[in-house]
Order: sequence, then structure tokens, then C-alpha cells
Amino acid sequence: MNEVKAATVPVSVLLVDDQPLQRMGMRMFLAGQDDLDVVGEAVDGDDAIRQTERLRPDLVIMDVRMPGTDGIEATRQIIAGLRETRVLLLTTFDVDEYVIAGLEAGASGFLTKDAEPTEILSAIRAIAAGDAVIAPSATRRLLDRLAATPLSWRDNEDRSSALAAVTALTDREREILVAIGEGATNAEIATRLHLAESTVKNYVGRVFAKIGARDRVHAVIIAFRAGAVPYR
Repeated sequence: MNEVKAATVPVSVLLVDDQPLQRMGMRMFLAGQDDLDVVGEAVDGDDAIRQTERLRPDLVIMDVRMPGTDGIEATRQIIAGLRETRVLLLTTFDVDEYVIAGLEAGASGFLTKDAEPTEILSAIRAIAAGDAVIAPSATRRLLDRLAATPLSWRDNEDRSSALAAVTALTDREREILVAIGEGATNAEIATRLHLAESTVKNYVGRVFAKIGARDRVHAVIIAFRAGAVPYR
């Protein structure tokens, strides 16, 4: 008897941009991908929040600069309300202020609009699979920003919560978290700790679950707040 493979459910995507041509172009581009399904469009940040609550997409592709509520604030509200929905930010310029603010708001990735089509597709699929699209250099910039931020921003509740979560990790899990905080990939961590990459992947999943991290970016923020990743 021939086995029948179960059909893979496409990743549901919401497009957010105040420019109709940008939305149309992205929709046409994604329409040819069997594993992606554009379920709606939004014209600004407020509309994005409403549409996300209604449609509950797996992924929101969000423009940063829009009139009214911008993509950064919309991302913050979406992530606060629907942790299972992930956000990929797109903008015309790779400006540090946008990158860091977006990551702090909970976005799982950041690309410029002139990125190669293959790069955009790779980012969408990586984020939908639970990863984050951020280079080690961006991780370093994130730590730079956190270190330079006045202490009042990292309030005691955030710090205490992060410290409690990190304290609950085993020594090995803490090693994994520190490596993530330094921007290391799973392969690099495997080499450093003399582990199989599959073992590292399992450890990363356990670390994220224990500290309540959405992805690598969120894990970096939690680790830094807890003092697990030293600033240098």
C-alpha cells in the first residue's frame, strides 16, 4: 500500500505597508510559494493590530515607517497580545535605531526592502520555523544599546524575572545561553562545546522554554538583563 503524505499547512502571512504597490508586489511575489499563504493586508500600524487579532497569522511582514502608529509600536502591541505570531520588519534604510527598537519590541527579524528575493524567502521561512534572522553584528549592537540604556529602563521586575529564569538553568544550559548571547550559531556552539549539532539544537529548545524566550533575539535580551552575558 502506498503511503499518503500529509499535506503541509502553509504559513499564513499578513502584509503591512501604507504603500499599495509595495503590498501588491509582495503579495504577487509570495503567491508563487506553495508553503506561504497571504491571508490579509493592512495599511498602517493600527490596521495591522486589528487584522492580526482577527486573522491570527503565523507571520506579519511589517513596514517600519508608516503614518500614525508605526511598525515598531504595532510590533510591540502584536507580540504582547499574540506571542505565537511572529514579525519580520522591512524598511527602506538599515538604520540602527530601527533595528534595535524593532528587536526590543519583539520582532524576530529585520530586512531592508532591497534584499534579494531568496534572502526574503529564507528569512520568512526561518522565522516561521521559530528562528530569528539577525547577524552576530546586530546582536552586538543590541547589547551595546542595552548597556547604554539608563537603568530605569531595565526596571527591577524585568531584571528579577530574567535572573530567576536564568538561575533555573543547568550549567550546560547556561553555557548554551551565553554562547547564544555572543551571537554564536548552533554549529559554532557545537564546535565550541564539543557536542553534536542536534544535541545543541535540543539544548537551545530547552533553554528557550525555561527562560520564556520567543527566539534567539529575545534570549539575548533576557540573558543580558540577568547578567549572564557580560558586556565588553
